[in-house]
Amino acid sequence: MHSENIYILGIESSCDDTAASVIHNGKILSNVVANQSIHEEFGGVVPELASRAHQQNIVPVVHQALAKANITKNQLHAIAFTRGPGLMGSLLVGTSFAKSLAYGLNIPLIDVNHMQGHILAHFIDVEGFNKPPFPFLAMTISGGHTQIVKVKHYFDMEVIGETIDDAVGEAYDKSGKILGLGYPAGPEIDKRAQLGNPKAFKFTKPKVDGLNFSFSGLKTAILYFIQKETKADPDFITKNINDICASIQYTIIGILIDKLKLASKQTGIKHIAIGGGVSANSGIRNALKDGEQKFGWTTYVPKFEFTTDNAAMIAIVGYLKYLDKDFSKSNITANARLKI
Repeated sequence: MHSENIYILGIESSCDDTAASVIHNGKILSNVVANQSIHEEFGGVVPELASRAHQQNIVPVVHQALAKANITKNQLHAIAFTRGPGLMGSLLVGTSFAKSLAYGLNIPLIDVNHMQGHILAHFIDVEGFNKPPFPFLAMTISGGHTQIVKVKHYFDMEVIGETIDDAVGEAYDKSGKILGLGYPAGPEIDKRAQLGNPKAFKFTKPKVDGLNFSFSGLKTAILYFIQKETKADPDFITKNINDICASIQYTIIGILIDKLKLASKQTGIKHIAIGGGVSANSGIRNALKDGEQKFGWTTYVPKFEFTTDNAAMIAIVGYLKYLDKDFSKSNITANARLKI
């Protein structure tokens, strides 16, 4: 078997997106995602509905990924899948499917940590995108996670800061709910923030020691602020929506950048990579660009399609593990609380 020609199928099912991707020597040939719009009416992901939708989606999604990559399943060298962290029911669908497919094709099975996937998405070969050199700092920001990770090598990572309560994406969604915006609210707040004054309203940043984050206090502060103002003027939200969104976004980004500055100072590392769904946010991208000017950082932002939950990031980790011959045992199980 040639090492030059490796095809890996990646499967991601940690939350509400069923995704499959084929990677060929570090280059993505297909990256298919089936979104579950069903959760929008509930304003959040319903685990039971999510796992049921994965069961319906997984076969067509994998089929499409292979077809788009223009290969047959017999050309695959290994199957990589998300083992965790995530919703247990959702993870089980991807895990059992990957196991049976690998068993049926008699090829290796490779388990992937979803959080490592977000970080190692930076190593997918994409024209015009640079790969961060080791060591670098990775900030993973999404609906379920907020972490700063010191990355010494592909599989030598240390979490040096994380949220002690809510994730940053959750802070966006809860704020959006208070303002009557749709779910997920992040993109909507980001869009309106660009039209508003970020200093119109002041929200205090939570005091958290070291490199850890907290967002629950901010959420409560926003709720009380809106309740107080709408009592005085029932049209307060409608009149000030852009300024409110800009002020919320300004505060959240301030919290993230303050911790990154501290992490960079403590570690002496100036290469900073971001990942996860919230890294699609224009405010955080602009703040990182500023950091290049102000603090001499070099920043790395993945291609948009590799920021939210996707299987390309699972496939790249699968490829790197395949090169290391780091395969899983057939009795491996999903783990909803998997750590880096």
